[in-house]
Amino acid sequence: MMSSDLNILLVTAASVGFIHTVTGPDHYLPFVVISKARKWTMAKTSLITLLCGIGHVGSSILLGGLGIAAGVLLSKIEGIESFRGNLAAWAFVIFGLAYMIWGIVRALQNKPHRHVHYHAGETNHEHEHLHEQNHNHVHKNEKIVNLTPWVLILIFVLGPCEVLIPMLMYPAAEHGTKGIILVSVVFAIATIATMLVIVALLTTGFNKIPFGKLERWTHAIAGATIVLSGVAILLGL
Repeated sequence: MMSSDLNILLVTAASVGFIHTVTGPDHYLPFVVISKARKWTMAKTSLITLLCGIGHVGSSILLGGLGIAAGVLLSKIEGIESFRGNLAAWAFVIFGLAYMIWGIVRALQNKPHRHVHYHAGETNHEHEHLHEQNHNHVHKNEKIVNLTPWVLILIFVLGPCEVLIPMLMYPAAEHGTKGIILVSVVFAIATIATMLVIVALLTTGFNKIPFGKLERWTHAIAGATIVLSGVAILLGL
């Protein structure tokens, strides 16, 4: 039978996991905007979100578990987590900038052109269409952009769950290995489930918005959103 202290810790783990995710737009906005730009299916968007969530929470659980097992002081673990947080934030900024620049170039290259078509004995009319890049160039760009899911997963593995180790894992250590595992699992489920639900809701709503002529700028918008996510982390927002 679990003690009341451990029960409180488990409730706290679920609550903190939920709040930690909801108040951190970097946990869901990148998936929403990239999904829109890349026209991912909901299944693919959810799978990538799930993998990123597992990497995000799992890396902190692994670090916290090793730290507790080795008897490392909490202050040292927090220092490592802080370093990882800055690393992930800068990775967001750099990746976002690169993606935004690529998106801008792509949008400019695919700028719509109007041409007047003349027909003998008929009324003249204008026709608007896109001048796509050459076939080989398109495939080269697609290969580069298809690395996006892997880059996102790597960034989330680097990104720490700042609240997990000091607020939950170290206090749970007083209840032994069982306490650490239970608290970690509850926190992980709450965090990942919240990510999946928010991403699904926002993606569904976002995809219903008619972008019209702005459609070709969705990649640039996605990149800018990712940059802002990284900046928000750096500023502690």
